[in-house]
Amino acid sequence: MTYENVAAVSQTISLILFIAIFLIVLGYVFWPSNRERFEHAQRQALDLEKSNAGSRSAD
Repeated sequence: MTYENVAAVSQTISLILFIAIFLIVLGYVFWPSNRERFEHAQRQALDLEKSNAGSRSAD
């Protein structure tokens, strides 16, 4: 095998793996049963911002 063949096969495999992982992540994010988990994380982050905003001093 020449370098060009190895490089082409490697690039093809890498592209296929990237697309597969991307689709798996999209499936995980948009899966209906994960909605509550993400909404809880969103509310928790917003609650932390509110609690930190009140504790800041105006220097």
